[in-house]
Amino acid sequence: MNGTDRPRAADVAVVGAGSFGTALADVLARAGNRVTQWVRDPAQAAEMARTRENARYLPGLPIDPGVRFTPSLEEAVRGREVVVAVVPSHGMGTVMAEAARHVHAEAVIVSGAKGIEVDTLRTMDEVLRDVLPPSLGRRLAFLSGPSFAREVMERHPTVVTVASHDPGVAARAQEVFSSPEFRVYTHDDVAGVEIAGAVKNVMAIGCGISDGLGYGFNTRAAIITRGLAEITRLGVARGASPLTFAGLAGVGDLVLTCTGDLSRNRQVGLHLGRGRRLAEVLGEMRQVAEGVRTTRSVRDLSRRLGVDMPIVEQVHAVLYEDKDANQAVRDLMARTPRREVDPAPRRG
Repeated sequence: MNGTDRPRAADVAVVGAGSFGTALADVLARAGNRVTQWVRDPAQAAEMARTRENARYLPGLPIDPGVRFTPSLEEAVRGREVVVAVVPSHGMGTVMAEAARHVHAEAVIVSGAKGIEVDTLRTMDEVLRDVLPPSLGRRLAFLSGPSFAREVMERHPTVVTVASHDPGVAARAQEVFSSPEFRVYTHDDVAGVEIAGAVKNVMAIGCGISDGLGYGFNTRAAIITRGLAEITRLGVARGASPLTFAGLAGVGDLVLTCTGDLSRNRQVGLHLGRGRRLAEVLGEMRQVAEGVRTTRSVRDLSRRLGVDMPIVEQVHAVLYEDKDANQAVRDLMARTPRREVDPAPRRG
């Protein structure tokens, strides 16, 4: 598709009515698609239809008139060419297993979730392949990159990537999402895009803890940089290309989530760094901070694969072992000195 081509409109279902699901529904409608958004709570669906906004998560931001709302999952997905799944990662399997009963066999399925299951350590690619029929399991795409929902709704220029094992599926997802304010690149490294999108939330909690403790930009930059090294190591161990982590799903999303005040995961870390308890912080949040659960799954996955992730280990200790945040920072700084970059293996 070139800059003058008009994208072919599609019938699209958006499964989920959190902030990001609503922002994507708005983007898709602005791009000229016919959009139906599944809203689990019938009262919320009726309110969104009446007020044309998501008052729970994005108050004051109007939703494009091209979006219609339904509390019926079957009604939302039946016959749609594209189904965009934007539910918390821990609920993806359950919701999409139900949706699969009604989805067209040739639909494109786009995941907007960023996480790794705690009990199974499956990425969303693996979850969806397990719960969807084989015809749909071959038509998966994964949207990621620096994209706060509020700024997407406010039509700030936003650039993301969509990855798929099938270039045609990635191209179709790119086509339906693209609009003047929402630019989409395609990618073929599903493993890298998924690992980057999940683990950056853990690093955002770490940056929030650092900021909450009163440390400055030096410390934040160190966490971002060494966090990217950890993410890359885990991704490569899962078969990803290291180049992926220099892109939108990698360093782009990492910087956004670790520095932006709209980051829920950074906000969790800020409160912890200021001495509050995790249960208290989560009890006050209206939306899911994916990084809290993902910290457990990433810690377990890294140990299973033998990947060194010291920042993840310390964030896990603060979240789940009641470790003092200042001590966690001191322990990171006291690690045995080493090379910044491991030497590349010699050839021949």
